[in-house]
Amino acid sequence: MSVIESIGIGKLLLYLLAINVIAFLAMGIDKWKAKRGAWRIPEQTLLSLVLLGGGIGGIAGMYTFRHKTKKPRFYIGFPAILIMEIVALIYIIIKY
Repeated sequence: MSVIESIGIGKLLLYLLAINVIAFLAMGIDKWKAKRGAWRIPEQTLLSLVLLGGGIGGIAGMYTFRHKTKKPRFYIGFPAILIMEIVALIYIIIKY
């Protein structure tokens, strides 16, 4: 039984949808707070959401809200993490 089969494809897709929506919203909320000088979401939290599978939502939020687009940690880091996660997922699917 593969890793994907043991988790269940439906549960995996639901998780990925949820983490991407959360990452997207986190980018929007942080931008909103930045404009108002309010408490901000730590950069480490935004990066962690992407590391947990929210790469598409993080990238979409970054460009939708024009937030963190000048920081290499984000405009290079988010896509790099997403690519590594896609490669890892392909490897897992092929291997198991």
